[in-house]
Amino acid sequence: MLKAAKLDFVHARAALFDLYGDHLRSRGGHASVAALVRLMKPLEIAAPAVRTAVSRMVRQGWLTPVRLPNGPGYGLTPKCVRRLDEAALRIYRAGTIGWPGRWHLIVFGPVRERPRRERLKADLTFLGYAALSETTWIGPRSSIELDNLLEGEGVVADRFDAALEGDPRELVSRAWDLTAIGEAYERWLSEATAIVGELPATAPGDQVFAVRSRLVHGWRNFLFRDPGLPAEMLPAGWPGEKARAYFEQEAARLLPRAAAFVDQNLEKP
Repeated sequence: MLKAAKLDFVHARAALFDLYGDHLRSRGGHASVAALVRLMKPLEIAAPAVRTAVSRMVRQGWLTPVRLPNGPGYGLTPKCVRRLDEAALRIYRAGTIGWPGRWHLIVFGPVRERPRRERLKADLTFLGYAALSETTWIGPRSSIELDNLLEGEGVVADRFDAALEGDPRELVSRAWDLTAIGEAYERWLSEATAIVGELPATAPGDQVFAVRSRLVHGWRNFLFRDPGLPAEMLPAGWPGEKARAYFEQEAARLLPRAAAFVDQNLEKP
């Protein structure tokens, strides 16, 4: 992900979500504007793009302005805390529980306005749901974010804790394209291995931070594709498991030097 030809380019808004979720959430959830600009620089995100992305996140209710000892800054809103905590559960498998063999079903009326419909689709997909029809969505488990999502979009939904009559694998094959998701995992692993391999053992902190940030960003993108299905619903030799093992190993290995770089930049005036 260091090179444009490998893995996804990190846009400012996505990079800020990653930064707050991966580092700032555990450090009080806020940072000065100057620190945000410094921390985005290794990702080749310029100061104007950072400020534009921050303003957009404030308008959308993800960040809120705060006054810090070292200048103006931005902190997390409760809405953003919920989103980051939901993502962390799936990124790092914290708090993973077994699957009881039942599905969470959501049914709501037609959403006429296209912008609302598109937001609802994107957010439900992020939470692990798939559409069985335009107004019926299914997921392997409920989400702690669901109440706030539906309320925010003004959607009233009926919800069911459902047991399937039939072959769950057939349901999964209709709801999710596991072949495409598996191929995406294989591509990600190949590219991530190459990029981490290019990182010198003596690389400075900014380079380590950049590589790890791009690993986290690339992995986080799977939250929009992979619902976190139970193992019994996945094909044998599921490539997501090998990819996850590599991500967890390298994210943990690079964390101390990346975290030190974050701390240094948060402490500067």
